[in-house]
Amino acid sequence: MSRTDDDTWSITESVGATALEVAAARAVESESDNPLISDPYARLFLDEAGPGIWSLFAQPTLPDDPDVRAQLRAMVDFMAVRTVFFDEFFLTAARAGVSQMVILASGLDSRAWRLPWPDGITVYEVDQPQVLDFKTRTLSRHGALPAVTPVYVPVDLRHDWPQALCDAGFDPARPTCWSAEGLLRYLTPSAQDLLFERIHALSAPGTLLATNAVGAEAFDPRWQARQRDQMDRLHAAAARLVDADVVDVEELWYPQERTDVGSWLTDHGWAATTTPLRDWLTRYGRDEAAKDLMPNLFVSARRP
Repeated sequence: MSRTDDDTWSITESVGATALEVAAARAVESESDNPLISDPYARLFLDEAGPGIWSLFAQPTLPDDPDVRAQLRAMVDFMAVRTVFFDEFFLTAARAGVSQMVILASGLDSRAWRLPWPDGITVYEVDQPQVLDFKTRTLSRHGALPAVTPVYVPVDLRHDWPQALCDAGFDPARPTCWSAEGLLRYLTPSAQDLLFERIHALSAPGTLLATNAVGAEAFDPRWQARQRDQMDRLHAAAARLVDADVVDVEELWYPQERTDVGSWLTDHGWAATTTPLRDWLTRYGRDEAAKDLMPNLFVSARRP
């Protein structure tokens, strides 16, 4: 299903399904012998959603194609180190005294439940209404209690989410910790620029920001063709495993070249640091295959 300017989705459709894939990767990592993260809620979301392409991610040893198995393992490694990057960023900010957290496109993020937050933290979760409803309904059904106060802001990020966020109690005069995890590739280049313009306008001195962006390799037609072939094999494996429609995530992304996030932040007065995915894979002893599958840059920044 191709994207449109006003498309919406439930958790099992379109961009919503990618949140289940991420949850599946977190579940696999959490249940592994030497996990980087612990997310006891990820498997609950998968069980609630039923079968789909995320079932393949949730059981990466099942496909009979060794190349597909390697691809799934690389995806789990990528999601594991990405999760750690954002976990550490939030906790460092909280321990430094920032008490207002905003998770943009929060999806099935469970940080408000699983991280060891200090007292006095408020976590604002911004996402599509149907996605937030699925998450809160599932967690409530299982009696999950958040570790901090979550505030849900059900709004599409292409709409006036700054007003919705402020209406929910967000105070732009206070330092904030922002995250835009796994989001930018699902925005058009102009929508990405608008996102950061809005974040900048809402950010008081002392505000922190973390995001991940695709590297320049992702705009190379040769890399895109290779990625297309890999995804076709993945979809074929998923179709053999589950009796369900398989979401084609390649149709959900906008592969156009766009503004470099680190440069944009620096130009607007932020102190920004950009680290390639390779460095985080090495730091945690994970296979570098993930950097070729998903060339990513991890960006962290502070507004003085």
